[in-house]
Amino acid sequence: MKPDLPQSLFLLNSTVLLTHQIDAAYWHEWNLFHLPGGNQLNLILNLPIIALVLLAFLQVATHSPRQRLCHQFLAGLGLLTVAIHSGFFLAGHPEFQQPMSLLLLAATLILSLTQWMTLPPANHSNQT
Repeated sequence: MKPDLPQSLFLLNSTVLLTHQIDAAYWHEWNLFHLPGGNQLNLILNLPIIALVLLAFLQVATHSPRQRLCHQFLAGLGLLTVAIHSGFFLAGHPEFQQPMSLLLLAATLILSLTQWMTLPPANHSNQT
């Protein structure tokens, strides 16, 4: 079964966001948030986030009645990520300035906005 546009956007956006989390570990993002516990707490906090993204993809892949909410969740997570990092840039933090880091954030912005603009209708249940 070939994925439809919303499914493809979800898969691309979640892939970029999860790759950003790998980049965040490189930059020790927990220091930017002043999190006690360093990488250990960072890993613990990422477990439910990654689980929610994967569960949301399951809803999208199966055209669940909750798929629209799942698209909104991921697009919102992407926009929140970009907003937070924009704040870091404005505050003068040097992290995430490498080309690939910037590309991941730019892709997150573009994919999140596109995903939001192409949300499936609220009553969409294309079970095939």
